Amino acid sequence: MSKDILLVGCGNMGFAMLAGWLAGSDKFAGMRFHVVEPAEALRARAEAAGARVYADAGQLPDEFGPALVFLAVKPQTMDQVAPQYSNLAGGRTVFISVAAGVTIATLSAYLPGPTPIIRCMPNTPAAIGRGMMVSYANPQVAEEAKQLAADLLAASGKTAWIDDEGLMDAVTAISGSGPAYLFHFIECMASAATALGLPQDLADQLALQTVAGAGELAARSETPPSTLRQQVTSPGGTTAAALGVLMADGALDKLVTAAARAACKRSLELGKT
Repeated sequence: MSKDILLVGCGNMGFAMLAGWLAGSDKFAGMRFHVVEPAEALRARAEAAGARVYADAGQLPDEFGPALVFLAVKPQTMDQVAPQYSNLAGGRTVFISVAAGVTIATLSAYLPGPTPIIRCMPNTPAAIGRGMMVSYANPQVAEEAKQLAADLLAASGKTAWIDDEGLMDAVTAISGSGPAYLFHFIECMASAATALGLPQDLADQLALQTVAGAGELAARSETPPSTLRQQVTSPGGTTAAALGVLMADGALDKLVTAAARAACKRSLELGKT
């Protein structure tokens, strides 16, 4: 298998993945990381990190045959970008897309085949190595290539695979869009704190650290979140009073479910267009 990995697009998500690969020098020893990025500043950042960089696909070396091509571009530009790499399709090179809503069928239309393609839904915590990377592989992806892809994705956080591409819209609604839900919850916590008379700087600190600390506790603990919630809720206490509002008639549960359904519906719509 080739030792070359090509990253197309080196914005926030692309650079987060690249940084993880380059930091894992022991695990990825001998691999050569190439980046195609038209923006000069982003290209310079990638080069400074240790990648070989190119302004466009035409600058790639002759006879270039990477093991994997990561397409880390915006969904609305995929129809312009993917066809530029069609000369690498139809062989052993595996294409991995992290563009939300872009289906395997859509990618296959740009990449003559049969081409091995993996569709991945990452999320923004990948920027600090705490992402959730959920992937679906078409039947053309060999097990060896799938394992290499999993290793590279794991540099940005935890990984999971699904056997039904139709579940990707639900994944998008939960882990893909989910960080924004929590960011807004932090905003709401801080707003509630100021409404209770706390100064803004302390309100922001309390909200942020409480969510960060509780999330880390849940992640490290073998105790399920429902039990952790019960452990901090004394009968008749302050937490019980607050949860009486949030959990009354399943209020928060219904709101989050409605939000996730809206995100899932929108993901389906984007996939069709």
